[in-house]
Amino acid sequence: MKKLSLILLIFAGSLAVKAQSKDETLVAAAVEKLRTAMISGNKADLESVLSNDLTYAHSSGKIQSREVFVEEISTKKSNFLTIELSKQSISITGDVAIVSHQLNATTNDGGKPAAPHLNIVLVWKKTKGEWKLIARRAFHAPVAE
Repeated sequence: MKKLSLILLIFAGSLAVKAQSKDETLVAAAVEKLRTAMISGNKADLESVLSNDLTYAHSSGKIQSREVFVEEISTKKSNFLTIELSKQSISITGDVAIVSHQLNATTNDGGKPAAPHLNIVLVWKKTKGEWKLIARRAFHAPVAE
């Protein structure tokens, strides 16, 4: 009887992990789709992962709406050549996911090359079964000594 109880407990725990892992996998895929769309400038891909109510905050303090953000990326006014993400964590509570990671990029905005190194916090909301970015905040990462 004790063995059966232990097996059932382990099985129930694995089901909970799988349910959480599925959403974490979907959120990670949405983050990756956003990353590649920011490099390519693909407007449809960008729009597919963004909430209509997006608040996109830059490390400079500038805040953009969904419309302005998509316009700048899709027209290459904000031109990401590369984006590498590291130290990513995903925390999900109900239909909200918080993603944090470090972003290292190369950009060329209006002929001005740059290499931002930023910490990012993304807030995603599950709407009609899809994860949509509703908020983003970037801030400068501390310089490694």
